[in-house]
Amino acid sequence: MQRSPELTAVLGLITCICVFHTTTAIDIPLEVLSHINIEQLPTITAQSPSSLIAFPFDESFPMTCEAKGNPEPEFRWTKNGQEFDPSLDPRLMKEENSGTFVIPNNGNLTEYQGTYRCYVSNKLGTAISKEIEFIVPHVPKFPKETLDPVVVEEGQPFTLKCNPPKGIPPLQIYWMTINLQHIEQDERVSMGLNGDLYFSHAVEKDSRRDYCCFAAFPRIRTIVQKTAMSVIVQTSSHVIYIIMANLCCASLANAILERKPSLLTPSTATSETQLVKGEDLKLECIAEGFPTPQVEWVKIGHQLPIKAKVENHGKLLLVPRVEQEDSGKYMCKAKNGLGEAVHYFTLKPPEWVIEPESQLSMIGSDVLIKCSASGTPQPTITWRVNGAPAPNRKVFDDTIVLRNAKASDSAVYQCEASNKHGTLLSNANIMIMNLSPMILTKEGEDYSVFFLRMFSRSKDDSSESVEGPRLTIHDNGSLEIYSVEKDDTGQYTCLAKNTEGSSAVDAMLYVKDPTRIVVAQEDLQILIGTTFCQSILCLHISVGRYFVEDGILQIINVSHRDQGVYTCVARTPVDRDTASALLMVLDVPDAPEYLVLSEHKSKSVKLKWIPGDDHNSSTTEFIIEYEESQWEPGNWKELLRVPGNHNSAVLKLHGHVDYRFRVSGLNAVGRGLPSEPTERYKTPPAAPDKNPENIKIEGHLPHEMDINWEPLLPIEHNGPGLEYKVSYRRQDVEEDWKEHMVKRHSFVVKNTPTFMPYEIKIQARNHQGWGPEPKIVTGYSGEDFPSAAPEDVAVEGLNSSVVKVSWTRVHKDKLHGHLGGYRINWWRLRSLVASKKSHGDKHTLTFPGDQSHATVPGLTPFSEYSLIVMTFNGRGNGPGSHPLNFKTPEGDVQKHTVSLVWAPPLEPNGILTGYLLEYQLINDTEEVGPLQTVDISNPDTTKWNLRDLEPVSKYKFYLRSCTTVGCGPVVSEECTTTLETSEYNIPPYDVGLASIHGGISTQGWFIGLMCAIALLTLIVLIACFVNRNKGGKYSVKEKEDLHPDVESQGMNDDTFCEYSDNDEKPLKGSQHSLSREIKAGDSGDSLVDYGDEDVQFNEDGSFIGEYAGRKEKRVSAEIKATIQTPA
Repeated sequence: MQRSPELTAVLGLITCICVFHTTTAIDIPLEVLSHINIEQLPTITAQSPSSLIAFPFDESFPMTCEAKGNPEPEFRWTKNGQEFDPSLDPRLMKEENSGTFVIPNNGNLTEYQGTYRCYVSNKLGTAISKEIEFIVPHVPKFPKETLDPVVVEEGQPFTLKCNPPKGIPPLQIYWMTINLQHIEQDERVSMGLNGDLYFSHAVEKDSRRDYCCFAAFPRIRTIVQKTAMSVIVQTSSHVIYIIMANLCCASLANAILERKPSLLTPSTATSETQLVKGEDLKLECIAEGFPTPQVEWVKIGHQLPIKAKVENHGKLLLVPRVEQEDSGKYMCKAKNGLGEAVHYFTLKPPEWVIEPESQLSMIGSDVLIKCSASGTPQPTITWRVNGAPAPNRKVFDDTIVLRNAKASDSAVYQCEASNKHGTLLSNANIMIMNLSPMILTKEGEDYSVFFLRMFSRSKDDSSESVEGPRLTIHDNGSLEIYSVEKDDTGQYTCLAKNTEGSSAVDAMLYVKDPTRIVVAQEDLQILIGTTFCQSILCLHISVGRYFVEDGILQIINVSHRDQGVYTCVARTPVDRDTASALLMVLDVPDAPEYLVLSEHKSKSVKLKWIPGDDHNSSTTEFIIEYEESQWEPGNWKELLRVPGNHNSAVLKLHGHVDYRFRVSGLNAVGRGLPSEPTERYKTPPAAPDKNPENIKIEGHLPHEMDINWEPLLPIEHNGPGLEYKVSYRRQDVEEDWKEHMVKRHSFVVKNTPTFMPYEIKIQARNHQGWGPEPKIVTGYSGEDFPSAAPEDVAVEGLNSSVVKVSWTRVHKDKLHGHLGGYRINWWRLRSLVASKKSHGDKHTLTFPGDQSHATVPGLTPFSEYSLIVMTFNGRGNGPGSHPLNFKTPEGDVQKHTVSLVWAPPLEPNGILTGYLLEYQLINDTEEVGPLQTVDISNPDTTKWNLRDLEPVSKYKFYLRSCTTVGCGPVVSEECTTTLETSEYNIPPYDVGLASIHGGISTQGWFIGLMCAIALLTLIVLIACFVNRNKGGKYSVKEKEDLHPDVESQGMNDDTFCEYSDNDEKPLKGSQHSLSREIKAGDSGDSLVDYGDEDVQFNEDGSFIGEYAGRKEKRVSAEIKATIQTPA
């Protein structure tokens, strides 16, 4: 019957541990005997290490030997195999009831130097300690010697021996000069673990007379120096010259023959190395050859341990704190272009295969004591009994056999395994005796277990032995019950007996419901730096340092170390339940590492890197940046982006740039920190890769052509001496290219015909050569003012406020430039209602493109107007057409709109709820119109528009502010609407309607303040009017309107009806003294599109928009229409 582990409850604590069965022996740990007063063999509990060094700065040196046994053991010592009694030497300090004695540092320690061993004995046997060597160090010294110079040919390997003196470890070796300057070490020159200095091949600079080996012993604070050594390197050119001087073989000079690698150390193909658990393992391979060999390390059949490090320029493999799994076969491989050399290291740790164990057996049984060890070379096994050789014991291979053991066979058996690397010693206490049963479990213990199934059956309360398929009695007497049920509750008795007697103990079993976690945590991902909160519904939290309050686990400022599996444990004295959740911390990627540049080319390089940890969010992109040292040092710029699954990229570079590169990762959380920059890589100079772009041809003056372009960036120069070749020629005639070399990024061509097409190309060049063949662009030379005005100007009325103006286009030969469009200037001469002539402001509409008609909106009905039409190009306006006068018809009487504006009362005397507005028509007659009422419920309203009022009529308005109690006093205002449809705005003022004392507008001080403000405003307006008319500018306006000077119109269109707001226009009388290069201007709005299709008007025919003056700026040969905004 197979039992499911989930349905098994082990009653492991209902234990009846019996020392002996009636017929067979059971091995019982000696600790059992400590519960009763039974004689025991001596056991060593503490001893000194195998080497005890007497450092001169220590005060004393304890020789430790502690043991236990029954009877109390006695201690004795041997020194160098001879009996040694510490109590006979008064200088030694002896401890009571202990084998330990202390050697004081009294300056005379040499007599205590030797090998000690401790013996611990009682009447049952003797245990011995390991051998303890007490070492008194002496001051190490190099021997005085005369060393011959080392003479070596260039390219050959050689070694400088150090042979340091013996001393107290650790030993540190340094190679320096007489002036204490370190000898530089690299892949060619390096120091081995034995302190020798190895040269893969000799070069001329190795010749010197002061190679010194220094040996440092830090534990005794001593440094000693070896006699300086001299090295003479004979160069190849010198040797060849001597041997072959008569053959004139100059071509072989300075030649070093290449050769494949061979190993300087180790010198054999294979070696075996001792592996000591917990210590650092160092494997070394130093090779010679030319070129200098590179060393690689491999573990045969496995990967190198993760903790392994490669040091000393790849020649030393270091595995710190080696474990059993680090053993195996390692290989070093030294290689260059001509071949390779390998060496195999076999690591086998010295260890016990079977270590002898202490035993407690009954009289008459057979006792086997096993002992075996492994190592390289194979250790030798030596047996002792109570510290003495065991010649009468039968040894079969690695086992001592005690047949029909007697009580006299009780003893301490020692097994010692030794080889050249060291010694292993183990003591095994063998006790042969008979004992009556001893039950170690306490009497009356209570046990509780949980049940998983309920069965209905009665419990047999008889005293018979418990039996059944669910019950198992183990060898140590423990009772195990499977699939525990409620009916298993009750008292159980364990009875143990043998030939020496019997013993019994009672135990009580309680069966309870199992513990369960109701709600378990779920796996969670969280951003680094945020706060993690997780509900916990269990009795106990095994989360260490984290803060738990009210069932909530809280981790503030989550960091990477918080990532892991969190377990909630619900525990009772009987059982427990657990639930686990994985917390994953999200963060930006770590910076990539180990950036390497390879495949170096003149304009490209390959960059490789190792991605950093993506912190649980996959890297989507790598961003490669560069920095150069000449133009913008320290400024990093993005060069390239590659997908997140790439770890290399080929970078396209410019010439003559000293680059550095770095890489950063990007994931869903954000962009990580950049890597450390690479070493610098400077590309060689090269000819330019590209030519200037964005070439612009502008004609600011009629006989010039300005050529501008976007210069190459400094990094795009590709080398020193950058300049540009500007080539141009007329497009419409056959002629050769004209060329000019310039260093700036602009060029002006003089004495060109007006507005003629040219072909232009610009090519870059530096000291390395020319850039690619440039593209040809087309442009025009400078423009001049148009020389003709539109003809056949006609006006057609569309309604009382809109007219359509048509004209004949100006011929392209008269444009002298790119056609910008047409402008219409118009002004109002007078109202047909009044006989007096009154000039209005000049208005302008601009129509871009080749137009022949346009619509002029926004005219005042029943008025007389005058207009002119002109064309314009990039240079400016052409002459205007002859003024054309026209009249607009009468318009319909239209309702008027008045806007009322006010300020809230200063003292509302309550919560303001709104306003009451009333108005009526008065017209200065006895009869008044009906009173109209408007209830304004929003208290925040301060403006109201009244529509559909009668034009040219007088109205009176009444306004009161209201609260929940009622409305306050009235504030009134009168105004007269006009014939035209312009708005009339009432200026804002305080009404204060809800105030008990009335509005502030009725107060005398307020009326005086308003009058003062009005007077100041009037003075400012008068001053502005005088300033605008300074110099008599408006004294001849009427004459100019009737007789315009047509010849000067091409100069500046402001000669027509200069009723403009623009104060920057020159006076007409001063124009003849100005250069023809003055900027052309106008004073009207520029409108993009007022043709027949897209014009928008109000219902009354007026144009939607406002008009004001502007000043035209000079534009380039590429004409662009601009929409003017109101000034």
